[in-house]
Amino acid sequence: MIKKHLPNILTCANLLTGCVGVVHAFKGNLKLMVFFVLACSIFDFFDGFTARILNVKSDIGKELDSLADVISFGFLPSVLFYQLLLQNHESPDWLPYFGFFIIVFSALRLAKFNIDSRQSENFIGLNTPTNAFFVVSLPYLIADFEFVSKPYFLLVLILVLSYLLVSNIKLFSLKLCSTSWQANKYKYIFLICSAVSLSFLMFAAVPIILILYFVFSQLHFKYQT
Repeated sequence: MIKKHLPNILTCANLLTGCVGVVHAFKGNLKLMVFFVLACSIFDFFDGFTARILNVKSDIGKELDSLADVISFGFLPSVLFYQLLLQNHESPDWLPYFGFFIIVFSALRLAKFNIDSRQSENFIGLNTPTNAFFVVSLPYLIADFEFVSKPYFLLVLILVLSYLLVSNIKLFSLKLCSTSWQANKYKYIFLICSAVSLSFLMFAAVPIILILYFVFSQLHFKYQT
């Protein structure tokens, strides 16, 4: 029984961690969000990994996973955008509510993912964990780049990310079918560049990593497939 339910337990841990993160986001503890998203990502990775290893995949597990991701990687970054706009005194009263576009488009993205057989090995559109990691890096970027906190910059960012979530842009998954360098060259180069960027720039490297993800994904599909 434990073996059968272990993946769903991990998914529920993802959901619970996301909910606690949302509470802290509403309290204004925005720099903590990166750690909550990291914890949610770990649970999200291991629930699928465990289901495959134990051969206990189920329809309810797939649906539960998406419901958890809507909170952890949709609602949590939405609240962070809401708080960033709310804390900026230049924002009109109505503007912070645009932050919740992220959860709407994250839900649409996850619904599309569940019924799209083309996304079994790769992604079409920006995946929600990557989007969430980008959003939770913003409080760190604001410390060095003041323009990031400007309300209309944040609004444009919300609209761009919302579009990317449901776009038809093809992006690779980091799940490797083999360890072959030739088959995964651009994935490996992306991971190396990301690690170097993080070691030098820490959280400020996240926007660079997102751009690299798009660039190397296009190179991968152009030259590797």
